[in-house]
Amino acid sequence: MKVVSTNIGKSVEINYHGQIEKTGIYKYAVDQAIFLGKEDVVKDAVIDRRYHGGADKACYWYSEKHYAFWKDKFPNLDWNYGMFGENLTISDLDEGDIKIGDVFQIGNARVQVTQPRQPCYKLNYRFDCNSMVRRFIDAGFPGIYIRVIEEGEVRKGDELILLERREESLSIREVYNLLYESSKDQLKLEKALSDPALAVSCKRDLNK
Repeated sequence: MKVVSTNIGKSVEINYHGQIEKTGIYKYAVDQAIFLGKEDVVKDAVIDRRYHGGADKACYWYSEKHYAFWKDKFPNLDWNYGMFGENLTISDLDEGDIKIGDVFQIGNARVQVTQPRQPCYKLNYRFDCNSMVRRFIDAGFPGIYIRVIEEGEVRKGDELILLERREESLSIREVYNLLYESSKDQLKLEKALSDPALAVSCKRDLNK
C-alpha cells in the first residue's frame, strides 16, 4: 500500500435544507507533505469535533480502488481525490485486511488503526444525493480512522509498513458490519468491546 494523494480542506459554508452550516468535508489534493498531529492533520479544517478529529480520529484514510465503484454510480461528478473527506488516499487499502490496532509506519509518522468511518449527513450534500449515507453504508467501503502514536510528515508515494498486528483483533470490515447489521454476532461484539485499540466513540455506538 502506498499514499496516492495527500488531501486537506478549508472550512466551507453549505446550505443543507435551509440550514447554514460549516463543513470540512471538501478536501483536495496538495503537492506538499501533510503533517499528522496527535488530534488532526495540521492546516486541515476540522469543524465538528464531536465526530471528527481527536486522538482516536486524527486522520482519515480511503482506498483509491473504491473510487472506480463510486465513479460508476456518479459519472457526472467532478472527481478528485479527497472526495470522501479523506486526508490520505491509499492504493490497495482493503478494509477486510486491516485490523483494529494495526500499527503502521507511514512517512516519518507511526500510527494505529482505530475504527471504520461512520458516515454523516454531510456526505449527502457532498454528493448531491439524499441517499448517499445509506448507499455508503450498504457499499461496505468505509475507509479507516487512525490515532497518531508518533507525529510526522506524510507525502505522496510513501509506503505503509506494517509494524505490529494482533491476529485476534477484528478487521475494519467486521467492526463496520457490527455497527450496521441488525443481528449482531455476539462473540464478535464482545471481542470488539474488549479491544483496547478500538476507538471509544465506536465502542459507545456498538453498546447502543
